[in-house]
Amino acid sequence: MGLREIKKRQTRTAIADAALALFLEHGFDQVTVAEVARQAGVSTNTVFNYFPAKEDLFFDRQAEVEGHLAALVRDRAPGACPAEAVRDDLLAALRRDEPTLGLRPGAPRFWQVIGDSPALRAREREIGERAEAALATALAEHPPRSTGASDGVGLPMAALVAGAVAGTYRAAVREVRRRIMSGESPQVARDAVASAALPAFGLLCSGLHATASPEQPPGDPEQ
Repeated sequence: MGLREIKKRQTRTAIADAALALFLEHGFDQVTVAEVARQAGVSTNTVFNYFPAKEDLFFDRQAEVEGHLAALVRDRAPGACPAEAVRDDLLAALRRDEPTLGLRPGAPRFWQVIGDSPALRAREREIGERAEAALATALAEHPPRSTGASDGVGLPMAALVAGAVAGTYRAAVREVRRRIMSGESPQVARDAVASAALPAFGLLCSGLHATASPEQPPGDPEQ
C-alpha cells in the first residue's frame, strides 16, 4: 500500500472516529456534518469526499457488513453447508466478543443512538436488506450440495434460503442486543444466544440437505 493510500485511510478513520464520538455524546440528529468536520480538523467537503451521506459516518463499516454473509458462503469449504458456515462464524464472533455484536462496554449507548434516530433505523434496515440480497447471489453462484433430487438452487430459491439464513443471523444479533440492553451480563447473553443458535441453524442445515422429497402444497395432493 502506497503512502497516499495510507494517508487516505488514516483521514477516513479520523473522520469516522470524530463523528462517532459526537454522535454518542449528543445523538445522531443533533450533530451536523460541519461539526464533524471541525472536530476532525478537515473541511466539510473533505468529509463528503469520504462519506457521501451523514448516515455513512455512523455506519462506516457498512460495505463490510453488507458483504460479510455472502463472503462466508463463497469462501466456505467444498461441500460445507452454508447455514453451518454462518453459524460457525456467529459462534466464533460470540466467543471473541466481536465489537459489532455489542458485548463490550459502550454498546448500549451505540444502539440507543440508532433507536433514537429514524434515519439510522432506516439505514440499518437497508444494510440488512442489501446483505440478504448479496447472500442470495452467493447462494445461487455457490449452492449447497443436496442429497435430494437436484443439486443447487436457482435465484428464486436462493432468495428464500438467504432470507431464512440471514433472518436467523439477524435474530441472534437482536437477541444479544435485547439481553445487553436489559442489563444482562455479556457472558450470560453470549451463552444463551450460542445455545439457541446451534439448533436453529441446525434446522436450516437439515432442511437444505434433506433426503426426503418436499411435501405437496396444501390443497394439491398427489394423484
